[in-house]
Amino acid sequence: MRIGLIGTGRIGGFHAAALSRNREVGSLLVTDADPERATRLARRLGAVVAPSADEVLAWGVDAVVITTATAAHAELITRAARAGLPVFCEKPVAPDLAGTLAALAEVEAAGTVLQLGFQRRFDTGYTTAREAVRAGKLGRLHTVRTVTSDPAPPPAAYLPLSGGLYRDCLVHDFDALRWITGREVREVYAVGSDAGGEMFRAAGDVDTAAAVLTLDDGTLATATATRCHGAGYDVRMELAGEWDQLAVGLDDRTPIASTEPSGPPPAERPWPGFLERFAAAYEAELAAFVDVVRGERANPCDGREALHALRIAEACALSRTHHRPVALTEIPGGP
Repeated sequence: MRIGLIGTGRIGGFHAAALSRNREVGSLLVTDADPERATRLARRLGAVVAPSADEVLAWGVDAVVITTATAAHAELITRAARAGLPVFCEKPVAPDLAGTLAALAEVEAAGTVLQLGFQRRFDTGYTTAREAVRAGKLGRLHTVRTVTSDPAPPPAAYLPLSGGLYRDCLVHDFDALRWITGREVREVYAVGSDAGGEMFRAAGDVDTAAAVLTLDDGTLATATATRCHGAGYDVRMELAGEWDQLAVGLDDRTPIASTEPSGPPPAERPWPGFLERFAAAYEAELAAFVDVVRGERANPCDGREALHALRIAEACALSRTHHRPVALTEIPGGP
């Protein structure tokens, strides 16, 4: 199989390495807006450098992996769909809802495959929690709590392009919430704080956010996120039912300390970032994409799944702006 990868930044380099280790991938083409960066990666992995995305799409690849900046996603998805090529794309499909809907329409019209990069669906902790909830092991689920905390803010130049904390960061929690529970979000109420630095206010973003989400069966969920968690990278989910409770992401590398005498000691090696925490999940989602292209499994996260998570993020952004609950029926693109 011959795969083209467009975008060789941090996540692109990680995905390229995973693809180069996959025994079904016989040839890998890479390209980037920075030719030197693409060349360095190609030399390290034994890949072929393409001058631009045009050549990747024209040089007879079997599939395309898109890991560029967000602003380029929708156009590249559209071009690949029109070329009849299966696509794996890092989230989001587009920076906004209109662009997302337009790109998904192109994919559906072409009848091609689009798999989105929600890697938590491939993490052992999350998959185990899903199995337990779906099997009824917790009894009636009544409360879900999610936490996503970055150890340091991204570069200031990234913030205006990110889509904001709800769309860029919490969207992973929203996808995991739907995927694990099998329920839809009915209503949200969200707040945010920009007290962490001037660059957040300048970008119209927040550094810390919280949302209360009501699911369609009455289950209540809270989702919190921050860019300013100096203890380390912390991603967790707690699911509480009438019979039992589960925690995802709680291990000896979780950057949290207990004040109880018998509690666990502080983590000696807290997770430094998302690539380290989800390394195995990232590898697994690319392996799944190769299987999808080969016709050996169904798409584990198509564009419509990504749309549902984005609509929740859009509702949260609207709620924060207008200081009111927002029903998901207010957000276009629903079922």
